[in-house]
Amino acid sequence: MQRCDVCGNEYDKAFTVEMDGQTHAFDCFECAIHALAPACAHCGCKIIGHGMEHEGEMFCGAHCAKHAGVSGVADRA
Repeated sequence: MQRCDVCGNEYDKAFTVEMDGQTHAFDCFECAIHALAPACAHCGCKIIGHGMEHEGEMFCGAHCAKHAGVSGVADRA
């Protein structure tokens, strides 16, 4: 059994994710998101969709990007 890198739980259905040349073990997607997903530069929430990137900063959507001063962005209507 593998031990989750985030919560330490040993679980027979744990999975691994390779990212940036490192392998991480998780017992659930929640822990994987907590450890690996980028955070919005404005509100801090974890970005689990595509998000938006501007000049090296990640945003969860156009709303937060606009609040951070990014122009010319729009969410799908």
